[in-house]
Amino acid sequence: MTRYQEVAALLRQRIEHGVYRVGDRLPSIRALCREHAISISTAQEAYRRLEDAMLVEARARSGYFVLPRQAPAQLPAVTRPAQRPLEVSQWDQVLELVGMNRDHGVLMLGRGIPDLDAATLKPLQRLLAGLYRHGDALSASYDSLIGSLKLRQQIVRLATTSGCLLHPDDVLITTGCQEALAIALRTLTSPGDVVAVDSPSFYGTMQILKANGLKAMEIPTDPRDGISLEALELALEQWPVRAIQVTPTCNNPLGYTMPEVKKRALVRLAQRFDVAIVEDDIYGDLSFVTPRPRTLKSYDDDGRVLLCSGFSKTLMPGLRVGWLAPGRYRDQALHMKYVSTGASATLPQLAVAEFAAKGHYERHVREMVHRYQRHRDILLGWVGQHFPQGTRVSYPQGGFLLWLELPEAIDCIRLNERLAEVGVRIAPGSLFSASGKYRHCLRLNYAAALTPETAVAVRQVGEVAEAMLREEAELVG
Repeated sequence: MTRYQEVAALLRQRIEHGVYRVGDRLPSIRALCREHAISISTAQEAYRRLEDAMLVEARARSGYFVLPRQAPAQLPAVTRPAQRPLEVSQWDQVLELVGMNRDHGVLMLGRGIPDLDAATLKPLQRLLAGLYRHGDALSASYDSLIGSLKLRQQIVRLATTSGCLLHPDDVLITTGCQEALAIALRTLTSPGDVVAVDSPSFYGTMQILKANGLKAMEIPTDPRDGISLEALELALEQWPVRAIQVTPTCNNPLGYTMPEVKKRALVRLAQRFDVAIVEDDIYGDLSFVTPRPRTLKSYDDDGRVLLCSGFSKTLMPGLRVGWLAPGRYRDQALHMKYVSTGASATLPQLAVAEFAAKGHYERHVREMVHRYQRHRDILLGWVGQHFPQGTRVSYPQGGFLLWLELPEAIDCIRLNERLAEVGVRIAPGSLFSASGKYRHCLRLNYAAALTPETAVAVRQVGEVAEAMLREEAELVG
């Protein structure tokens, strides 16, 4: 046995015996060289062997990390939604999820909230406090309807990493990404119109469709690379689709990032059928892949992509700072902004602008990406330990949300009701469909610190699901 095989075998043994657990960082190349008196090339070859065995993963500028061994083989199936436009329901369930008070002693495992305790947020907190203490007349008054120029300049700078070359006047500041999505969809549609969406799809967008009397045309979606372009093309041929709404980068809830070639093809398809695209990129900066993936907007050469994003998932949702690059629809979108909320709050805009200008934003995002990737791996390990056999799990390429497909006999709405008895809540999969499909699926969040309490809660979700499966088998038997 060669030296690199010996070192690889030793590391494998340590992983299998729990010395290094899922999500743990392994010794650096140099540390491995010192420990085993080997060369750098020998250490690199040992890690390559472990990568080939899908035991470890190399992360840019971070090192090697232990992977959950079962995750890549258990991805959810390609979705099969209804083949016709549907009216959106599920509002009561959405209200229950987003309206739940955080101080009720309930551990919310399904909400789309980032880690709010990160030390890298402290400069932002200081900026906010200083602005509130010493705010001048400018910060206390309305800003312009389009939003703070300082913030728009920073957004344009940051957007270059996604391939977008924007001018500050191309950007409209909104009260969160949710308002950006609402403005974009109201700009493009009238009541009764059909909007094509990936499926499952973010429940907030679904409720925008419902509120505006729109119908959802759910398109089959692959958890690996996103919406089916073949199915979308068929829908465009058969139905009067007014807009396409997708989340192609770090998708919520499936976690995939659409390949660049497919993004380019989607934009070309929209051009061929002369239909606009509403792109939700709220999680894009949290990609685990470097360089950060390009947006659909970066391939848009005729202004038909309305790019929606914000800082609720990368920084703090309470800031309510979002933005929209509406392309050729700028004038209509600006009018919709005026009749919606008017100018957005000034102080949070100024704080985020200063935070980004001083380089804090990039440092914070780098830290969160490393943390979320590690948390993903730990949570996947817990799911593999505690959930029923046959459970399929997404493998997010960014963000902090995990999608689980349980055996079809398990109703996750009932599962959520039973979990409430032990102070735990999930996001049932039916929230992410116009018709309440995906009742056997659920979404979990891994943003916050994965404490012993969180580990117990995840185990309880799996155990209750297992109990429901047994009860169903007994009834059938």
